[in-house]
Amino acid sequence: MAHREQWNSQIGFLLAAVGSAIGLGNIWRFSYMAYNYGGGAFLVPYITALVTAGIPLLILEFAMGHERIGSAPLACRRIRPGWEWLGWWAVIFVMFGIVLYYMVVVAWCLDFMVYSLSLAWGSSPDTFFFKDFLQVSSSPAALGGFRMPILAALAVVWFINWGIVYRGISGGIEIANKIFMPTLFVLTCCLVVWAVNLDGAMVGLRAYVTPDFSKIASPRVWIDAYSQIFFTLSLGFGIMIAYASYLPRKSDITRNAVLTALINSGYSLLAGLGVFSVLGFMAVSQGKELSEVVSQSIGLAFVAYPQAISLMPGGRFFGAVFFFCLFVAGISSSISIIEAFTSAIIDKFGFRRAPLVTMIAVAGMAGSLIFATRAGLLWLDIVDHMLTHYGLVVVGIGECILTAWFFNCNFFREHLNSVSSLKLGSWWVIMIRWFIPFVLGIILLSDIVSEIKEPYGGYSWQAMFFIGWLWVLATVAAAVMVARRKWQERPY
Repeated sequence: MAHREQWNSQIGFLLAAVGSAIGLGNIWRFSYMAYNYGGGAFLVPYITALVTAGIPLLILEFAMGHERIGSAPLACRRIRPGWEWLGWWAVIFVMFGIVLYYMVVVAWCLDFMVYSLSLAWGSSPDTFFFKDFLQVSSSPAALGGFRMPILAALAVVWFINWGIVYRGISGGIEIANKIFMPTLFVLTCCLVVWAVNLDGAMVGLRAYVTPDFSKIASPRVWIDAYSQIFFTLSLGFGIMIAYASYLPRKSDITRNAVLTALINSGYSLLAGLGVFSVLGFMAVSQGKELSEVVSQSIGLAFVAYPQAISLMPGGRFFGAVFFFCLFVAGISSSISIIEAFTSAIIDKFGFRRAPLVTMIAVAGMAGSLIFATRAGLLWLDIVDHMLTHYGLVVVGIGECILTAWFFNCNFFREHLNSVSSLKLGSWWVIMIRWFIPFVLGIILLSDIVSEIKEPYGGYSWQAMFFIGWLWVLATVAAAVMVARRKWQERPY
């Protein structure tokens, strides 16, 4: 029987799980949603989503990996053989979709870390980002060639990911996260302390903690809160299933899941303090209302923050540290995505890690190239929308149906209670069987209705089909094909 790698320690696993959960979205996407949906009022649906969907589903994914001892495809197969495709679809569209453009955004952070030292964006960060740096083309079809600063940074990002995953679970990913996570938390705390002492910081902080409850009545706020929790905890990625499969049999699974979720959300709240302090500083220094400072999510990190960096004392150093934090958060998430796919391939075909990771990194770099062109932002926007709004949500629904309707979910509950200090009641099974599929179904239906009324983002129907829907369908087809291949003799 083949030997399966294991974490050297529980803390190593916890830091890796937290590292996967904490990514770029914790710093700018969460803060932008809070900014857009009434400040403190957004915390109500956010925390509700965390408790009712995020934590229960994270516990389920940990249980699947730990009890079935396998990556997402192997775990699904061992629950019900005909559902192996679901696990493959998760790791394939995440590896050959989400991580391809995610690496490019991490590359932007690396570039902007360097740009911060010279304030290269000048007096107009908006013009610099969209016209000088990205040189965004007129349509997705107008690729317009590569942007060399992005391409160079992208090669560095892929090389770092290759080097870490190449060394395996205990020798690479665990060690990297033991360095990355404490570093990220310390630097983030420093940035928050710096930011809250800026002139006008209290204007932003008041907006952050003062609820505008009039916005809670909008269904969109609740849908986005559940979507944010789903994405930020890496649910539906296949990552947490793979990570839990490397744990020893006697591991406190439920406690680790709760800690992962709480640390992840706590980090989002902490980063929000810094982001809103900087927004308050910008509003006061420019004589604007806080609501006028940021116009879109991606602009918060690459337009609003560079503008603030140019205005604040010591801004160059602040900017370099800020973008380094984004870079570290991005790397800790991307290595987990590559590992989820690597683990699945090793489980099924028994390939050796070293050559496999090298091939994956080369293929990944090649796949990322389209997002490093002048049309890269447009492709990123379409592919991200399709995979996160449809792929992840469908996988989440599928996991609930598979474990609660085609399998005895109480079996997982008994397993968790036998190894965990926190005991689960029958409420957990009810959440998995009924509530979470219902909520994710509403999100899915809402997106489909919106798509039918009008193509996402003002793109043409042709662009949405040939880039978005074909990408989704291609990954489904690949998942079904791989699922039909023969397994190695005795996987674990």
